[in-house]
Amino acid sequence: MGPTNIALVKLYQADQKLREAQSRLDAVSKNVRIQERKSNELSERLRLGQTTLREQQSQAAQLDLDLKTREVKIERLRTQQTNAKNNREYQAFLVEINTEKLDKGKVEEELLNVMTEVEKLQAETKELSGLLDVEKEKLESMRKEINDRVKQLQAEVNSLRPARDAAAAAVPKAALDAFERLADRFEGEAMSALTKPDRRREEYACNNCNMDLVTDVYNKLHSRDELIFCPSCKCILYIPDDLPIELAVNKVKEKKEPRIKTSNLKAAVNRQTAAEDVVKSITLEEDDDSSGDEQTAG
Repeated sequence: MGPTNIALVKLYQADQKLREAQSRLDAVSKNVRIQERKSNELSERLRLGQTTLREQQSQAAQLDLDLKTREVKIERLRTQQTNAKNNREYQAFLVEINTEKLDKGKVEEELLNVMTEVEKLQAETKELSGLLDVEKEKLESMRKEINDRVKQLQAEVNSLRPARDAAAAAVPKAALDAFERLADRFEGEAMSALTKPDRRREEYACNNCNMDLVTDVYNKLHSRDELIFCPSCKCILYIPDDLPIELAVNKVKEKKEPRIKTSNLKAAVNRQTAAEDVVKSITLEEDDDSSGDEQTAG
């Protein structure tokens, strides 16, 4: 692979280590975060309850003041009614007194409802305050229990971050931007190794989604310095260390001359020798017959 892809693989490996360490830290502190949220929610409910309680208490105070003011006014009207000069004036004071009594009754009813709400809110806030104290104590206890483990894991995260930053600095900006987008989208799984499902065939697949890839993908990654993405999961593809070119690319093997078995060769020689012996025997017999005929003729 080219320098860009090699740098990306180093960044991917450093990023994975950092994410794994961060994941362990998050897992350890998960229960603490849950307890923190629970305490914060209770604290917010208590704050809202206390605010509503103060508002209702303020409204009750205003209604009580209004009620007392109306009582004073009714008493003054009664005094004026007693000193009325004639019946018409007396009846006018009587109407005004009755009107004030009706309004006073409405205020008393409203004040009663507000005071009921105030008592309810006081009970709720008292209960929430007690629950909040319990949850805060539980939170502090949990923090103490995992404090050492959290410090250890946080130190591990902090020690891995510089290596990740250095690896990122070695990647060209365009490639780094593509990597960061994919890492954010797929929770760190920005790259995927090539796999060769069948070692006897020159066929490749994406290790992330098992999508079959084009045959020349290995040659492109091996010979070019460019980003190649899986057409299915969009991960950046790379060549893993356990897939060198001698295993990845099938080479045409030289044809070998067929071997002749020694046993077959010996059998052929024996057959040839036997045939020569038969020919020689026939020739000797013919020579003997020819010599006998010549003697008879003489």
